[in-house]
Amino acid sequence: MAFLFGRQKTPKEMLREHQRAINKAMREVDRERTGLQNQEKKIIMEVKKAAKGGQMGAAKIMAKDLVRTRNSIQKFYQMRAQLQAVGLRIQTLKSTQTMAEAMKGVTRAMMIMNRQMNLPAMQKIMMEFEMQTEKMDMKEEMMNDTMDDVMDQDDDEEKSNEILSQVLDEIGIDLAQDLVDTPTPQASSAQASKEADIDQDLQARLDNLKK
Repeated sequence: MAFLFGRQKTPKEMLREHQRAINKAMREVDRERTGLQNQEKKIIMEVKKAAKGGQMGAAKIMAKDLVRTRNSIQKFYQMRAQLQAVGLRIQTLKSTQTMAEAMKGVTRAMMIMNRQMNLPAMQKIMMEFEMQTEKMDMKEEMMNDTMDDVMDQDDDEEKSNEILSQVLDEIGIDLAQDLVDTPTPQASSAQASKEADIDQDLQARLDNLKK
């Protein structure tokens, strides 16, 4: 009917129809083989029954029928295997056809992309991107260095105070009390002047003794 309307079937549609026909034939073969297997069981029972009844002639005829039935079953097995092999070939052809169509579409898309691709523009964009990335990296590195310096200073001062406190604790001096007891510059100057006067007085007495 497709040729009456001037439409030709695609290879994919033809392969699908052949696959359906093969699957249908395999189902029919399986149905016939199942019927023969059921008949085989009946013949075996009849042969046993005839043998028990002493009907050896009938038992011999039915035994020949059993052999023919079993041969037919084996032939149906072979037919099914052949049909299955053909079905696998058709499936392979379908997969090959699908792969060819996919490759055709990918090839067409690649051709379009290659025609639309502007290599100089892309190179310019990539160079600009690399330049901006380097600038950002440099700025980030400078900011990190600055932050590290600040943090290092704070950390050094804190560590220095901690070490000083430990040392003073070991020698039994309170840092706060020591700072309170430390003389002011004026007091230190007065004390030094007083000590100098005492030294001069002692020196004068020594000189008088020598005379």
